[in-house]
Amino acid sequence: MPRDFGIEEEFVLLDPQTLTAVDRAPEAIAALRDEVRGVVGKEFFPSQVEFASPVFTTADEALDAVHDFRRRLAGWADAAGLVVAASGTPFRTRALADISPDDRYAHIAGDIAGVTPDHQINGMHVHVSIPDRESGVRASNVLRSWLPTLLAMASNSPFWHGVDTGFDSWRAIHSRRWTTYGVPPRFADAADHDATMQALRGIGATSDPGTINWNIRLSARYPTVEVRVFDTSLDPRSSVALAVVTRALVASSEREEPARPEIDITDAALWHAARYGVRQTLVDPQTDRLMPARDVLDVLVGVVWPHLRDDVERELVTDLRDRLVREGSGAQRQRAAHAAGTDALIGLYRRLLDDPVRPLPQPLP
Repeated sequence: MPRDFGIEEEFVLLDPQTLTAVDRAPEAIAALRDEVRGVVGKEFFPSQVEFASPVFTTADEALDAVHDFRRRLAGWADAAGLVVAASGTPFRTRALADISPDDRYAHIAGDIAGVTPDHQINGMHVHVSIPDRESGVRASNVLRSWLPTLLAMASNSPFWHGVDTGFDSWRAIHSRRWTTYGVPPRFADAADHDATMQALRGIGATSDPGTINWNIRLSARYPTVEVRVFDTSLDPRSSVALAVVTRALVASSEREEPARPEIDITDAALWHAARYGVRQTLVDPQTDRLMPARDVLDVLVGVVWPHLRDDVERELVTDLRDRLVREGSGAQRQRAAHAAGTDALIGLYRRLLDDPVRPLPQPLP
């Protein structure tokens, strides 16, 4: 069946002098909410802006909408004297940042206590349509083994408090402190999934389905499977390419159900991916062995290739694989820019928010 998809991305506003997160997202949201194709909203901290895209049928539609929003947000920030960072963590944060005014956010902050100040992280979520929840469980069971590879490809958060953490996805390490995180269980069926969700209610910081923080979950609001492993990408092409890969992996689950392994090392492989990104090795989910990252990328491309729908998708996936091998992940590109100085890092953020190949769409009527 055709697989529609959508993308949610989170961005952070920074002071250009210190690269510290600044609480001016409400201004950006008010200025942009009526100008873009999709929904512009708040996030946990008032330094963050979230974009929830429309539903896409094609990668071309996704490229246009994602680029449109990023360019408009960057334009607003430039006029406001700020910098937008498409990064899984801000370069620097204020230790006592306030959360966004919202009853639910206040409840979550009370539950997670001392974790709250460190929850200044930015991710990308990809929703892929499913015909029913049984299909969603099959997709989750296929996708879970690929989570480390997907995280490595999207790793884009090396800095915290102005220091290189040594991790390519420090955001992923922060997230491990939630009650639930990372690799979801392998479910027998939708009833098993729903029973697990219900059993978790009230445990730790799990106050509602939205606080279950697995990297894959069946959406409680939409007929979709939601993949949440990604750091926000530096550039729009990478965002859409990762969404296309995710959609293709979901499509692959229509024909295959992975064998249940005798041992499951996926969570350890996820930590390994957060540490090294695509710089060294990754765990090949088909063999559970460490392999050069470029070889695991090739395995992934081989799995998704039959499920890519057109030349645009094939070009996006091929280009992403080649850029990861040639230039490294977003984390590696941030490090290289930072080594050249603060201005170079700011230039990277500003340049990769845009895509000069695609003109700015006209405002909505």
